[in-house]
Amino acid sequence: MQVQNKTEFIPLARPDIRDEDIVLMNSVLKSGMLVQGEYVAKLEKCFADFHHVKHAIAVSNGTASLHLALKVLDIKEGDEVIVPAFSYVATANVVELVGATPVFVDIDLVSFNIRTELIEQKITSRTKAIIPVHEFGLACDIESICAIADKYGIYVIEDAACALGATQNGKPVGGFGILGSFSLHPRKSITAGEGGVLLTNDDLKAQQLRQLRNHGIEIEDNNMVFVKAGFNYRMTDFQAALAYSQFKRLENILEYKNKLAGIYFSSVKTPKVILPGLFPGRNHTWQTFHLLLDESLDQKEIIKRLKQKGIGTNYGAQCIPAQIYYREKYNLSADKLFPSAYKAYKKGLAIPIYERLSDDNILYIARTINEL
Repeated sequence: MQVQNKTEFIPLARPDIRDEDIVLMNSVLKSGMLVQGEYVAKLEKCFADFHHVKHAIAVSNGTASLHLALKVLDIKEGDEVIVPAFSYVATANVVELVGATPVFVDIDLVSFNIRTELIEQKITSRTKAIIPVHEFGLACDIESICAIADKYGIYVIEDAACALGATQNGKPVGGFGILGSFSLHPRKSITAGEGGVLLTNDDLKAQQLRQLRNHGIEIEDNNMVFVKAGFNYRMTDFQAALAYSQFKRLENILEYKNKLAGIYFSSVKTPKVILPGLFPGRNHTWQTFHLLLDESLDQKEIIKRLKQKGIGTNYGAQCIPAQIYYREKYNLSADKLFPSAYKAYKKGLAIPIYERLSDDNILYIARTINEL
């Protein structure tokens, strides 16, 4: 169902849950088999097949998937992990949660992804991994990042939370590094309400991840034994059914969002905003359509005025080192050390782009932006 009346409030995001999704989810609820069952396995197979990897492991949310990735790689206190300075704060939080130190790298203001050329200067003898983010649904230059990681013998954990369906040179993101992490939050292309999926081609890591998500349990001779101190990071089966039902129309979802993005590109004409960048060999899946406001514009005021016009907007992501915890713990002046990440945080504007919007909705939003 699409929002057709542009006089109604248009939220920043609204998942497209259809009758067939609800019917499938209800069938699981009625079955009584609610946790990690048939549809978790089906969803995992969809992810593994789509990304051409051997293993997909579904978990309770995207943050849990990143946390498990670090745990299974034995990253711990004394280690360093390189992360972009501009992302959702969970990308750095999971590094803190295992006792390691996040090392921030600035982004560029065209892709909003990590600046690949700055990575090597942040690598030390303590660097164990890098978590590149495919921000807003656009693949970062993951091929070059993997080459750098190989050179220094460090792990690549892809944070593809926003980027289901994104590719570089035809290969889906999430399958380049040793581990790839996805989110099924309501603002993503498909949703389970909450949920996450990890990808890997490493058989041992896959086995360990399955143990860790379920209290450290392994089945031996039809008996349940506890082989690790694990977590309860399982996905419920009705959540998996909800996401599985949507996954079957993923190609159509991404095609429709790409069409909406095209309308924005042709209709947002004001010189007071910069449109997001596009890159050869890297498709955009438009989890967020992210504008960069002119220095003369006040972000909070624009958000307020768009809301008054019936349009939900917000900043796109955080400059993580500018947040209180990281600023105070590491004594960081984010505006000086990471100027592009700070500008994207303070001058960025995420505007609606999702399946329930019509062409008229997008045109109305574009006209309103031009007028403001």
